[in-house]
Amino acid sequence: MASYMVVRHNVRNFAEWKAGYDAHLSKRVEAGLTEKHLLRGADDTNEVFLLFEARDLNRARGFAESADLRETMQKVGVVGKPDIYFFNG
Repeated sequence: MASYMVVRHNVRNFAEWKAGYDAHLSKRVEAGLTEKHLLRGADDTNEVFLLFEARDLNRARGFAESADLRETMQKVGVVGKPDIYFFNG
């Protein structure tokens, strides 16, 4: 049974956010996360939705709660608090 992490947040500038997001790939891999979908809002292209498959929900939760992720999100222009959800398939 697969597990998933879903993230929704707003960014100041998608292109700047995407460059920082791509640079953070090694941390997502380390956390056992595989990106399945990266979507942008149809009405607001600075609204971002991400679907990750998670090898281990505990590791995914640890990544989502980490100071590194918080600092990276702030650095790359995430606006406000992200919504993060965990699911089992």
